[in-house]
Amino acid sequence: MSTFGIEYKMRQRIIRKFEEVGAISQKTAVQFTAVNLDLQEKFWLPYFGGSFITSITKPAGQLYYFKG
Repeated sequence: MSTFGIEYKMRQRIIRKFEEVGAISQKTAVQFTAVNLDLQEKFWLPYFGGSFITSITKPAGQLYYFKG
């Protein structure tokens, strides 16, 4: 699998977990521990949360949410 394929797969897995816990707005943002990410997803989260083109947002502190 190419790097882009792995990136896409991990992004979709993380987004699905954020949607499951209801972290879909800044008001409902949660810490990453509430999302039950596995080790691999935890390593990818700073990459997606720090990117300007992503829909996973880290507004302040350690809170994250998915803005779809």
